[in-house]
Amino acid sequence: MSDALRLIGGLVFACLASLTFISASTRLMWGAGLAATEYGYWLACAALLPLIPTRHQTRLGKVGALLSMGAVGLFLLPAVRAWQMNGDLPKTFDQRFGAERRERTHASEDPRRLPVLLPELLKPAKLPDVRFEERVFATRGSERLTLDIYHPAYVHGPLPAVIVVHGGSWQSGNNTEFAALNGYLAGRDYVVVAINYRLAPRWPFPAARDDVLSAIAYLKVYASELGVDPTRLALMGRSGGGQLALLAAYTSGEASIKGVISVYGPTDLRFAYEHPAPAGLVNTRGNLEAYLGGPPAGAEDAYFAASPLNFVTATSPPTLLIHGMMDAVVSADESVRLEERLRQAGVKHLFVRLPWATHGCDQSFGGPCGQIATYSIERFLDGVMAVPPADDRRPVRDRNPVKRAAR
Repeated sequence: MSDALRLIGGLVFACLASLTFISASTRLMWGAGLAATEYGYWLACAALLPLIPTRHQTRLGKVGALLSMGAVGLFLLPAVRAWQMNGDLPKTFDQRFGAERRERTHASEDPRRLPVLLPELLKPAKLPDVRFEERVFATRGSERLTLDIYHPAYVHGPLPAVIVVHGGSWQSGNNTEFAALNGYLAGRDYVVVAINYRLAPRWPFPAARDDVLSAIAYLKVYASELGVDPTRLALMGRSGGGQLALLAAYTSGEASIKGVISVYGPTDLRFAYEHPAPAGLVNTRGNLEAYLGGPPAGAEDAYFAASPLNFVTATSPPTLLIHGMMDAVVSADESVRLEERLRQAGVKHLFVRLPWATHGCDQSFGGPCGQIATYSIERFLDGVMAVPPADDRRPVRDRNPVKRAAR
C-alpha cells in the first residue's frame, strides 16, 4: 500500500469513525453513523490495513496510520460501552420489575443470560422455528388491514401476546419491519402480532390509533382460536409506532395491557414540531402536518390528543423506553420527558439509554443496540407478564414449522 493510499484510507476511516460521537444532520450522515456505531467492530478490522508498516514509510504514511489507529478505537467504542452494560442493566431490571423471570417450560430457547453476548456480535444467534399466519383484522372502505401472527413452533394453549406497531413517520412502512425480533419472541413462548394500519396523509390521526385499538379488540374476540391469553397483552412500537403503542396503552382503558414498549418513539408531538430534526435529515414538521392535519396553530386538539405524554396517570401500564442518545431523527428528549412524567405519576418504568446509538439502531439484530434492545424487551415482558397457567401444550407433529427470518 502506498503512503498516499494509506493517508486517504486513514482520512476516510477517521471521518467515518467521528460519526460515533457526532449527531447526523443529513440522511447520508445518518446512514454512515448507523454503520459506524452498529457495525463498527467490522469497520475496525478494515481500518487496521493502513497500520501495516512498510520499509520506507514517509510522513504521509505515518499520518494515515495514526488516523486509522484513532478510528479503530472509535469504531470499537460502541461495542465496549454496550458490553459494559452487562454489569448494571440486569440489576436495574431486577430492582424495577423483580428478580423472578417468567417460566416457559416449552420454549425452544432459553432467555438471554446477558444484554450483550460477544460471540453474537460476529454471528447473530440462529432464529427459532415458528409457525406463521396472516389475517385480516379490519376493512376500511376498500382497504384491508392485515396482521402477521408469529406462533411458537408447538401447538399451545393461551399465551401472552405482544402487539407490534411499525414505524415510518406514520406515512410509510409495514408490519414486516424487524421480523427477526418477532420470531425471537415467538420462540420464547409469546404470540407476536405485527399489525398494519392506515397511513397518512390519506388517513390522518386518529385513524392509525383507532386501527391499533381495533387490532386489540380482534385479538380479544379470537383469543381462543389464536392461542392468546386475552388478559395478558403488551404493546410495542418503534419510532412513529412507539407513539401509537404508547397512546393506545395509555388511553384504551384496557386492563389486559400489562406493559408497553417504545423504541425511540416521539411522546409529545407539539414539542417535536417546535424542536424539529435537521432539515437535511427528515422533514419533521411536514410529517407531523400530514399526520395531524396541519401545524399546531390549526390542529391544536390533534397535537394534544396524539401525544402520549398527556395521558399518563397512576394507572398507566408499566413502560419500557429504549432510545439512543445520539438520535437526531426523534430526539432522546422525547423519552426523557416521558420518563419524568411516569416518575411523577408513580408508574413502574425503565428508560434504557444507549449513549452511542442513533435512530434505527436495532436494525442490526446482533449489533450492540440490537442485543441490548432484545434483552431489555424480553426481560421487561418477563417482568410484567404473570406466570402462565397450566395448559395443554404439546409438541407439533402434524405440521411443519415455518421459519420467518427478517425480510
